[in-house]
Amino acid sequence: MKKNIFFVALLAASTFINAQKTPDKPISFGVKGGYTLSNMKIFDIPLDSKSFFYAGILAEQPLSSQFSIQAEILYTQLGGKDAYPWVQLVGNEIVNMGNLTSDYKLNQIQVPISLKYYLIPKLSASVGMNLGFNISSKVKTSTVFGEVDNGNLENIKTLNLFPFLGAEYKINQKFFIDARYNFNFIKINKSESAPMKVGFFQAGVGYRFK
Repeated sequence: MKKNIFFVALLAASTFINAQKTPDKPISFGVKGGYTLSNMKIFDIPLDSKSFFYAGILAEQPLSSQFSIQAEILYTQLGGKDAYPWVQLVGNEIVNMGNLTSDYKLNQIQVPISLKYYLIPKLSASVGMNLGFNISSKVKTSTVFGEVDNGNLENIKTLNLFPFLGAEYKINQKFFIDARYNFNFIKINKSESAPMKVGFFQAGVGYRFK
């Protein structure tokens, strides 16, 4: 399953880039990595944010002096954490047993595809769609007594879609910094009764091979 997801992600990125290839505007390739801040909602109720890292490769095809198409293949994680009081009935008395914590984590191969517009030669704005292929989805439940229940997060879609806006600044011909926000407009699960959505901010640095 993991091999199939990676193959589909690689094929989608390479096919899209090759379709845009022109002989007078060569493709540039690079690597990038950085920070992911994930915000998850269940029933439109926000959970506590979680921090992760991402890393991957990219290819950019210029279309003109101001426009280009960029495709990436990234590995990252998404998720959130929730805690609420856990009580038990002891005799005729309700006793607070501490917090019950649920920790959600999605491992993903992401394929962001974006249209970039260069405001000036070093600064560009981008808009696009991020295709998130789920490798695994887990939830861990724990209490103050150390009891832990690890299980799969049910009804998560194999493919998640995240529209995004971003910006990039070229420090020089090889190094750059970028940031984007991936919006939580589309559910990540199949459940109608307990909809789950994730939005996340990504910021990082990259290196282009010349």
